[in-house]
Amino acid sequence: MLLVLPSGGFAEPVLVGFGTHKPPYVFEQQNSGLEYDLVEAALAQAGLEMKPYYAPLERLHRMLQNRELDAMASTNQTSGVDAHYSDVYIEYHNVAVTLRHRNIRLDAMDDLQGYSISAFQRARFVLGPEFSSMSAANPRYREEARQITRNLLLYAGRIDVMIGDRRIIQAFNDEIADRVDVSQPVTEHLLFPPTGYRVGFVDPALRDRFDQGLRSIRANGGYQKIDHSYAAHSPPVTE
Repeated sequence: MLLVLPSGGFAEPVLVGFGTHKPPYVFEQQNSGLEYDLVEAALAQAGLEMKPYYAPLERLHRMLQNRELDAMASTNQTSGVDAHYSDVYIEYHNVAVTLRHRNIRLDAMDDLQGYSISAFQRARFVLGPEFSSMSAANPRYREEARQITRNLLLYAGRIDVMIGDRRIIQAFNDEIADRVDVSQPVTEHLLFPPTGYRVGFVDPALRDRFDQGLRSIRANGGYQKIDHSYAAHSPPVTE
């Protein structure tokens, strides 16, 4: 069903790809989340109705490249996909996490070499050239389609380092507390600057309308209201 606009017209549907369940950014079963709500609000402001499609990030990038989606979230120009990218709509704050009792010290990207590492899909593209080189040279580096897997591996002692966004890591800790001991003290190694994410569009005209909608919700307070509603999911820094 098309969304009826206040003017009496109908909103144009846009098929947008999102990564699978990654709270607090995407709650797949509820069609909600910080990232989901922001993209939906910007599109709605531009008279567009979002139709979500969920899949692992690797598959979504292939679908965008093959024009099987109108757009996908959580991407940027480093993806290697020929698309029309929006303005930055959200920033992720990625960290490297280790169990404190291991006494692992990570002061620079080169320090990751030699450790077993679990990261999110396509981290090798978005976390910068130094990280890309490290991942290519490290046979013990892996990426997970299901981000919750990283948390399970770390707390079970099966990997040395987990890499991901701080809020996603904290949210998954809450989900796996009945399976592994998430009370184990950890150290966060702040190796990465914030990662700005954009929406990749097939059609540049849709990209322009999204950008205008994004500017509008930033100006009218809608963006801040959505962001504030997920503020409880921001964990304190642990060093």
